Amino acid sequence: MTVKIYHNPRCTKSRQTLQLLKDRGLEPEVVEYLKTPPSPGELAEILDKLQLEPRALMRKQEAEYKANGLDNSALDKQSLIEAMSNYPILIERPIVVANNKAAIGRPPENVLNIL
Repeated sequence: MTVKIYHNPRCTKSRQTLQLLKDRGLEPEVVEYLKTPPSPGELAEILDKLQLEPRALMRKQEAEYKANGLDNSALDKQSLIEAMSNYPILIERPIVVANNKAAIGRPPENVLNIL
């Protein structure tokens, strides 16, 4: 099984989720998404797997959210996805992808549902 985690090493939940995976004998592909942001296409795939709309994956309290007018309800799905790719700090973390599914590790145990 291939497992990928979109990880922020400074985030407690992200570190806990990574450890949870390792404790289960998994060695996930670790993507430090702040250094290597997912492309808009990757984000669209992740959103489909999560069965979420873009705003549900966005960290609305980040300065970039308001600074870029992302609270504008007229913005379409593609515009929001592109904003997350351009400003990856906006992406909720961690995200684990496995078995053609995805889960947000908040709480970390959420990812067990897709393994």
